Amino acid sequence: MTGSVWFSGAVFDKKEKKKEEKCRCSTCIWFNMDTFNNIPYERADLKKMKKDFSACLEKFDRAASPEDADSAFLGFQKIVERVSTLATIASIRNTMNMKDEFYDREIKYYNTEMPKLMMLIKKAGKALVNSPFRPQLTAKYGEKLFLDTETQMRLVNWNIILPSIRENNLGTEYSKTVASCSVDFMGEKCNFYGLLRHMQSTDRDERRAAFEEWAKLYEGVSGKLDEQYEKLVRIRRTIAKRLGFPGYVDYIFLASAHYDYDSEKVASFREAVRTHITPLCERLYREQAGRLGLDHLAWFDEDLCFPDGNAVPVGTPEELTEKARQMYEEMSPETGEFFNFMTEHKLYDFVTRENKHLGGYMTFLPEYKAPFIFSNFNGTAADIDVLTHEAGHAFQGYYASRRLPLASLTGSTHEVNEIHSMAMEFFAYPYMERFFGDRADKYRYAHFTESLKTIPYLVAVDEFQHRVFENPGSNPSDWRRFWSEIEKKYLPWRHYEGNAFLEGGGFWMQKQHIFLYPFYYVDYAMAQLDALALYRMQLRGEDAWGSYLRLCGMGGMYGYFDTLSRAGLPNPLSPETVSEIAGFAAEQEASLMEKIGGRN
Repeated sequence: MTGSVWFSGAVFDKKEKKKEEKCRCSTCIWFNMDTFNNIPYERADLKKMKKDFSACLEKFDRAASPEDADSAFLGFQKIVERVSTLATIASIRNTMNMKDEFYDREIKYYNTEMPKLMMLIKKAGKALVNSPFRPQLTAKYGEKLFLDTETQMRLVNWNIILPSIRENNLGTEYSKTVASCSVDFMGEKCNFYGLLRHMQSTDRDERRAAFEEWAKLYEGVSGKLDEQYEKLVRIRRTIAKRLGFPGYVDYIFLASAHYDYDSEKVASFREAVRTHITPLCERLYREQAGRLGLDHLAWFDEDLCFPDGNAVPVGTPEELTEKARQMYEEMSPETGEFFNFMTEHKLYDFVTRENKHLGGYMTFLPEYKAPFIFSNFNGTAADIDVLTHEAGHAFQGYYASRRLPLASLTGSTHEVNEIHSMAMEFFAYPYMERFFGDRADKYRYAHFTESLKTIPYLVAVDEFQHRVFENPGSNPSDWRRFWSEIEKKYLPWRHYEGNAFLEGGGFWMQKQHIFLYPFYYVDYAMAQLDALALYRMQLRGEDAWGSYLRLCGMGGMYGYFDTLSRAGLPNPLSPETVSEIAGFAAEQEASLMEKIGGRN
């Protein structure tokens, strides 16, 4: 990273005052933004927020013209942006160090107090959808804004405030549980991500030993995770019931703005994946086992693509980030502007360390129109995946926020947002020599096949969640049985080599989305198909980049199918689309294999 300041301890000056405001760019963002670690933070004053919000609501109700109504509406938005920005800063800094007591208290505050704003938001939503100036506001902001507002009104009720608070707090408790897990392995302190790096070693004994330690860590906290998830399931069912839904699945589909399709369509999609993609993945794993000289792959072998080792990026985190900056400058004027902004303001934290939250994410500071990327570099190709995947999310947020009239319209639904990130991974392929040198073709092959092999796992997680919530009397023992059955259906190649915990169905609990982001995971699978469709366009010499920019620039203005249509992308829920993309994937895998020497 150029001029990097790594957030090694999440130390911030909590009393620093905002500097004099001035215009920072051609779009007139009136904030003198500092680097992220120096952005001032203060707890959002929700009492004042309620007062100001009520004043805007009164102004909106008294509006005598579309201009008056719009002015009051924008007043609502500014208040929400301020609170959201402060809460997001606290959340990022909390994930940087889960033992930082100050930000731990802040997260507890937001978890407790934010749900209490539900009824005020509902009151504003009611005023918006019933406004006599709705036609004029719709012309400016789009019909989907009103559909989302009507949905929000349907989902907001006093009697779900306490369950919502408990759900938030349980999510934080889960995050702290897994973040605290570590073990001394081969002379270093490893969390789950650190052990995964060892499972890409060319030494099978090392891979096996890392796998056993990884499994022991999860087994050691499995009782706590079972208990936390059991409480989450119960609370989520309670929320759905109190809102009048027959079950949580019906609730979460509406809450996720899945207006264009239902759970039956998703079940059909899962079956199409099992029919067309699982057999292709099974063949790829058989060939991988042959390359490694094994009669079958154990789970701890799955991440090793080549016997001489996977391609790994060359350089320190700072150097890799500088290479990414150069890549994005060459890719397009839009991406160059974006990544220079990220670098200037240090809007990322990539280094793995103790007590840091697992995984990676992109989030957004609406007041600054600034994305933030969080990850855990571990010295593998996954580090470059972060610089493309999460940067794809971040680019879209940066690009759309400067073109759309509201920060709240910047993002779309999950299954669209993930196209932004996954497609960027493919757009970065021509630049991989920069990171991997003469092993770039091996990276591209491993990355491409992994993008396919992940899809059956994504739908397996989705079916698992459906099974849990469609069986109200089920318990942790049943969940492990569910997972074992589902695994055999979608991942028939999976072997745990006698590990009783994982062979008994314990693998499900390693997926944080099940705990924190229910029913989100299948959206990755849907998005992957459209990302592959964009890659196919690129290889055919079509205007894939133009299509991608249209997709990013639309943000959340339109519905799912409408957004895909406007961007020139297929409907991934169609079995025909799944079949066609599987066919393209098989052809492209063969082409990439030829570049690394062909099949033996």
